[in-house]
Amino acid sequence: MLSARSLFQEIHDDDRAFRLFCSIAAKGEDQGGWENGRIARLVPDQELAPKVARHGADEDKHGRIFKALMHKRGLDPAEVPDETDYTMILERQGIGLAHARLRRDEPLTEQDVITYLAHSRVTEQRASEQMLMLKRIFGDHPELGRAVRMISNDEDNHLAFCHEELLRLAYHGHGRLILDTLQETARAEIRTYRDVSLAVMAHLGELLRWPRAKSAALAAGIHAVHGFERAGGWRRMTTLRMPAKLNALGGPVPHESFV
Repeated sequence: MLSARSLFQEIHDDDRAFRLFCSIAAKGEDQGGWENGRIARLVPDQELAPKVARHGADEDKHGRIFKALMHKRGLDPAEVPDETDYTMILERQGIGLAHARLRRDEPLTEQDVITYLAHSRVTEQRASEQMLMLKRIFGDHPELGRAVRMISNDEDNHLAFCHEELLRLAYHGHGRLILDTLQETARAEIRTYRDVSLAVMAHLGELLRWPRAKSAALAAGIHAVHGFERAGGWRRMTTLRMPAKLNALGGPVPHESFV
């Protein structure tokens, strides 16, 4: 039976597939860590800056976790195919703050901050959902359980942070800009997630030698998810509500370490 559990178990059990999956994840986390680190240096709001820095530190930690999982199995990171690079594909569509902007030592404007938070709110929704799925599958796994639980908790905190900060900005009169930015970002994200998912599954299918019928069924499932999201599912990424956990990224960075 084809299920998320059986699919991810198959990826875990094959060194080449596991290596590619973790390499793609690690690269995305490393990019997120760099971006948040630069934003923390450039954002003028001295209350927001340490929270953004904490976000970046978490992303860096996640990158180290995925690399450590590979290292424990004697695997080196794989080259990440361009068509699977979710973060950079979004940037090429003008979503989020461009790396060229972040490399300039110029303070971010309030609109830049809204762009950053809206981008994070949408992408962290996806990350939170994906990690929740992996936690359901591998949460008690002796090798992966601690890692997926830790990352899932962090992603939930990142999402709570985005909700709280965007609501604060909406209260100060930026509601229309925030909504427009969230909608533009969500529509681009669902297309990108579809295309990247198809690319990742194609590469994994080649490594795992999936029969055509299995590859076709997985591709159909990806298109079905995109169809649901295009029909209105994307709206879950654009709503804002005050999170149960306030100041989720406040305080010092925890000293917990996976590696």
